[in-house]
Amino acid sequence: MLATLTFVLLGLIFIISKLILIVPMREVCIVERLGKFKAVMQPGLHFLIPFIDRVAYRHEIREQVLDIPAQSCISRDNIQIDVDGLVYIQVMDGVKASYGIEDYRRASVNLAQTTMRSEIGKLKLSQTFSERDTLNETIVREIDKASDPWGIKVLRYEVRNITPSENVIHTLEKQMEAERQKRAEITLAQAEKESTINLSEGERQEAINLSEGDKQRQINEAYGRAKEIEILANATAEGINLVAEAASKPGGKQAIKMRLLEQFIKQTGTVLDTADVTVLPTEIAKLEGFFEGMDKVTQAASQQGVK
Repeated sequence: MLATLTFVLLGLIFIISKLILIVPMREVCIVERLGKFKAVMQPGLHFLIPFIDRVAYRHEIREQVLDIPAQSCISRDNIQIDVDGLVYIQVMDGVKASYGIEDYRRASVNLAQTTMRSEIGKLKLSQTFSERDTLNETIVREIDKASDPWGIKVLRYEVRNITPSENVIHTLEKQMEAERQKRAEITLAQAEKESTINLSEGERQEAINLSEGDKQRQINEAYGRAKEIEILANATAEGINLVAEAASKPGGKQAIKMRLLEQFIKQTGTVLDTADVTVLPTEIAKLEGFFEGMDKVTQAASQQGVK
């Protein structure tokens, strides 16, 4: 009797467990009736027909993160690198996730690997580091487009590690060292060039200053000579005017002739004293005394006549 009661109680518990379905908040359940899709059970309490209805699939509706294993890729410049990453997905349609694909998680991982390999092949090694955000966006767009029939949404993709091979790393280190040395040589060359330019500019400015100074000196000297000539010309003109005025007076012409004669005789005597060759008789130099005596005689005779 006790055994029968226990058996009946266990049967009731089993039937109740098949009758009542409690769906957690984080899941959706796909119910089939006699092997055919019946309904999508949202979170909450639901009743089923025992042995006729059954929960065929349970799907996590929260955001899921899937690890993308590292794989070998070839960049556009034929460099082998290992790349891994993370893909974030979310189930949007439980029916498509159940009947549209066998295993959407594994399919998402495989699709992310192939897409990543394809996109890496379009970029150079340097671009895979500098354009990582663009690479992530491109992979998300391609995966989301292909996974739409699966009822999932690819939220984002993140490239986690990009690891070149040992030989590539060694080559890159040598290239970076050569690049640093090149930049140092360029800097030194630029400094030497600027120094040479500054020196030449200084010499050029010095030459300009010297030429400007010499030009100003010549201008000043020319101005001084012109001023001197002007003064001499004015003095000569004034002397000529005075001589002309004196000549117009009574006895002026005789005085001028006498003065010219005196200058001639004086210059002739000077020439004869300093010259090595005698050109004229030396007695001509004594004419000055003769004329002086004649002048005195004439003046004395004039005074006596007046008396």
